[in-house]
Amino acid sequence: MERLAGMDAVRIAELTEGLRAEHEGLRAALDDVTRRLREAEQRIVWTEETALLQEVGVYEYRHPLTDAVAYKERLAQVRARIKEMAREGRVVVGTTGRQVGGSVAEGRKMVRDFSKLMARAYNAEADNCVRTMRPYKLQSAIERLEKAVDTIVRLGRTMSIHVSPEYHRTRIYELQLTADYLAKREEERELVRSQRERQREEEAARREVDREKERLREEEARCRAALAELVRNGDGPPESVAELGAELARLGAAVAAVEAREANTRAGYVYVISNFGAFGEDVVKIGMTRRLEPEDRVRELGDASVPFRFDTHALIFSEDAVELEARLHAALDDRRLNKVDLRREFFRATPAEVRDLLRAIAGRRLLEYRDTAEALEWRQSAGTT
Repeated sequence: MERLAGMDAVRIAELTEGLRAEHEGLRAALDDVTRRLREAEQRIVWTEETALLQEVGVYEYRHPLTDAVAYKERLAQVRARIKEMAREGRVVVGTTGRQVGGSVAEGRKMVRDFSKLMARAYNAEADNCVRTMRPYKLQSAIERLEKAVDTIVRLGRTMSIHVSPEYHRTRIYELQLTADYLAKREEERELVRSQRERQREEEAARREVDREKERLREEEARCRAALAELVRNGDGPPESVAELGAELARLGAAVAAVEAREANTRAGYVYVISNFGAFGEDVVKIGMTRRLEPEDRVRELGDASVPFRFDTHALIFSEDAVELEARLHAALDDRRLNKVDLRREFFRATPAEVRDLLRAIAGRRLLEYRDTAEALEWRQSAGTT
């Protein structure tokens, strides 16, 4: 009222119109800021999701190369370029016309010394980002380096000191290559571990087959010797001769079956197992082994890495166990616990659900199936607490 006192109607109308225009301008600015905030939030969510995926292994390569050696060679080239640019004084640049005490030379020296100090600070931050790099931390490392650039610009504003854009891009490229190299190196190490595990399993299966063939051939040799002795003496009962002949035929067929199994690298057992105490009642592991005694493989899986032994729900022999396992995995693909490392063959499904799936896929080969896990060790342990 004090402001409006003494104003005429025209002046008040003009003031009102001005306030309305200011209000509309502020409203438009608020809408624009709100829109940009939402866009920023979406980018933050996207970045967090990407970082989370990279942390669990879903890494997207910025500069795809064939192997870790190729990344290492490219990194060596980039670091050589970084050293060359540093020698040429192309890290931090600033104005050269500044005077100190009326002296251009002193001004140039001050800018040069301050630029060196800023270059050291920037390179220390960049080197630390490279040294502590993890593939899933790439974005945060780039943001740290961007903040270092902004800080140098702010501190050196009076002398127009700033980090060379070309040098900064090169160091960002170094960070990206370092993250790619670390991810590729871990990927190759995991592949080697997988190959070694597969080789150990194949070697164990080969030794088992060799032992079984040796045992059968020894029995076959004893049976053949006993039969030859009876025939040579001619005084053996016909029933004994016939029985030894039948046993010899059975052993010969067993040896042939083992040799055929050895030749067919796709034959084996598909197993369905669970570990109630470790993973709960709705998680199963579905795998394949070429062992003659598949339970040996199940026992190995229940070693000290899990608190309790696995329970076996089904062991299905197949001439193409590889295909049977693949069909089961494909049918349960959306229920995988680990969607990154497909060698981790755990699925969110109950044994009864897998039984129904097996009946549809395996048909008559499904002779026996246990729906309920015995979980003996877990139940005994729970009973003592």
